[in-house]
Amino acid sequence: MYHSTIAEALADPRLSALSARGAASTPFTRLDWLALLAAECLPGQHCSVAVAHEADDALAALPYRVEKGAVHGLANWYSFTAGPLLHGATPALAPALLAAIARSLAQFGAVSFAPLGEPEAALLATAFRRSGWIGASRRSDTNHVLPVNGRTFAEYWAARPGALRETVRRKRAKGRVELRIATAFDPADWAAYEAVYACSWKPSEGSPAFLRRFAQMEGAAGALRLGLALIDGQPVAAQFWTVEGGTAFIHKLAHDDAATSHSPGTLLTAALFERVIDRDKVALVDFGTGDDPYKRDWMDTTRPRWRVEAFRPGAVRHWPGLLRMAARRLVHGPASD
Repeated sequence: MYHSTIAEALADPRLSALSARGAASTPFTRLDWLALLAAECLPGQHCSVAVAHEADDALAALPYRVEKGAVHGLANWYSFTAGPLLHGATPALAPALLAAIARSLAQFGAVSFAPLGEPEAALLATAFRRSGWIGASRRSDTNHVLPVNGRTFAEYWAARPGALRETVRRKRAKGRVELRIATAFDPADWAAYEAVYACSWKPSEGSPAFLRRFAQMEGAAGALRLGLALIDGQPVAAQFWTVEGGTAFIHKLAHDDAATSHSPGTLLTAALFERVIDRDKVALVDFGTGDDPYKRDWMDTTRPRWRVEAFRPGAVRHWPGLLRMAARRLVHGPASD
């Protein structure tokens, strides 16, 4: 059982599998993503990885940051998930490894991890409770996803709402919008993306430097899918997707409000779905967190995202948080397990 800074974790050969891309990896479970997030979005914060491992190389790792004396998941608004990382740990061994990590964090008195998938939330909440914490999980957000289920794009598209399909048919027929999808990072393409974002309805970007470096990293790995829509040579819509582990992740999308009548964003989204379904052969498209109504036109189902909170009974400074958690459970009942 040990704790490492993110930089030390990157250099730790025992953790090399947590930076590897593979059949089950995502950007948010890779140490290189976490290192970039810590450097660009959380400067000055204490960001670490707690690791418990067995002699047979089975391990559990829990990335975290410390803020105001409490432990939080190493995540921000760019993160689709943020929780325990497991490698080679059997279902029987994983709870014991995570319980060891939970005991090692007792000095902080309070923890909060989000967003988590339901299985990860249940596993983490149980680990903290078994280690002397008072903890619970509650639903915190919604994740829209599309299980492709072996369909072609044409089959997927036939199941979309009629109004959406008609919009794409009409706007394509007019031929005003040119579409491009880049798989390698190009500074000119990224400048076009940033220009579109600046003209869109979106709030100012939280960390432009992080997003650019992430796009460069994904481009170098062949995982970038940067879509641009242009009218008369000028970019009017842009979307930043990546493909990894059989999943297409939709990170950012924006369009110039002045071009709304041409529906460039809708045309670009359709083109990117066609690309990842028919050419990249993904099994899932993940639209991240947030229950935005427009996502329902494109996706087939939702998954809950959870927050795990836990407190040490003797940590007096965190009793207000413990009381709030207890009050929620009295009002709404147990949220999980």
